[in-house]
Amino acid sequence: MSSRKKPIKLGAALIPVVFLIIALSVTIIVIKEDPHIPLILAAIVAAVVAVIHKHSWKEIQDGMVHGISLAMGAILILMVVGLLIGTWISGGIVPSMIFYGLKILSPGIFLVATLIICSIVSLGTGSSWSTAGTVGVALIGVGQGLGIPAAMVAGAIISGAYFGDKLSPLSDTTNLAPAVAGTDLFSHIRHMVYTTVPGYVLSIILYGILGMRFSGGFLESGRIDTIISTLSSNFTIHPILLLPPLLVIVMVVKRIPPLPAILGGTFLGGFFGMVMQDRSLADVIIAAKSGFVSKTGVIIVDDLLTRGGLDSMMNTVALIMCALCFGGVMEKTGMLKILAFSLLKRVKRTGSLVATTIFSCIGMNIIGSDQYMAIVIPGRMYKSSFEEHGLHPKNLSRALEDSGTLTSPLIPWNSCGAFMGATLGVSPLLYLPFAFLNLANPLVSLFYGYTGITMEKLPRYEQAKDSQSE
Repeated sequence: MSSRKKPIKLGAALIPVVFLIIALSVTIIVIKEDPHIPLILAAIVAAVVAVIHKHSWKEIQDGMVHGISLAMGAILILMVVGLLIGTWISGGIVPSMIFYGLKILSPGIFLVATLIICSIVSLGTGSSWSTAGTVGVALIGVGQGLGIPAAMVAGAIISGAYFGDKLSPLSDTTNLAPAVAGTDLFSHIRHMVYTTVPGYVLSIILYGILGMRFSGGFLESGRIDTIISTLSSNFTIHPILLLPPLLVIVMVVKRIPPLPAILGGTFLGGFFGMVMQDRSLADVIIAAKSGFVSKTGVIIVDDLLTRGGLDSMMNTVALIMCALCFGGVMEKTGMLKILAFSLLKRVKRTGSLVATTIFSCIGMNIIGSDQYMAIVIPGRMYKSSFEEHGLHPKNLSRALEDSGTLTSPLIPWNSCGAFMGATLGVSPLLYLPFAFLNLANPLVSLFYGYTGITMEKLPRYEQAKDSQSE
């Protein structure tokens, strides 16, 4: 069958992409529905294009299955995080975190504090998902209690969570990018500091400015008092309930894989629910499966705490699978490579090469719907081009992370965006304008590419230049 395949040209490869953009725009903006169906239809269009070019159905189906398999680890974590949120609310852990957070944090410093707290946790764990699923859930509640829009809080959580996901040596993407590009881990991390620090400083400034809008908000003190009194009258609030999130963070830092670590936190949530909140085993199981339903009678508290459970994540699991079916067909049939190669034709200088890499990673996050695909495919495609331009591979690995890692949570149907939206309860389209680090990093990377600042050359390339100058 393979000998009869017809080469897919750029025009044909663009058909599924154009269809996807139009279908998503109509569905999300006009119909105001979830992107599941457009992604399925786009996968069908991609499959039709492949069949017309003599690709077998088995090959197309294998591409879909392979695409989904890339995210199976992430899907399992997503499901377990649903269990964890349900049991942690039922067990009084999230209410305790919100209670003490409202006591300690003030509106004026809250967004900056959220960024820093999530940065520390993610740097220690190397996991943006674990950060969002533990302290992130509580910080959303604290922010809403302080009267700060959830989209702003989610933006600060995402910025902090992906600061560590990008820089921590424990992070999977931090190890993947240099492996694909052909450099070592610590050279990669040191090189990323040049783009990350300016973006981080800018983020602190912007969150500080936003926070000033909420400082001295006397009108919110009544709401905060209501939330605190409602939490204390409906849950047993105790410092020991802060132990499970700390233990989960310690377990991940100690290199225990995220899945068993989060499962351990889920069992602790169920244990504390029965011991501290007088829940029955049936209550714990229901909270884990269907989520916790708050019935305090205070609307703001009930809105904060009615969430979690395995069921709450199933829509997101379906979204990830639909997206990766499309990405899998595009990757397996070579259409993604054709799109990437077409971009390389215009590359003549360092700036355009970096720009092509960054926009390819962003495009791959949109089309391939997975950050690993957004790192691996452009990394493989552009590795030789960076070498031909005399650029050290750590320039490539940095560009992959600045764009592939950091833009993944900004796209609703990407596995990372879908996870963050489900976990934090805020659509990526809403928190996107406030995820300052994630927006700033690709721009800083582009600036360095076009100016040549920090763009280190290969040693042999520098030696050749020196010998020519002599």
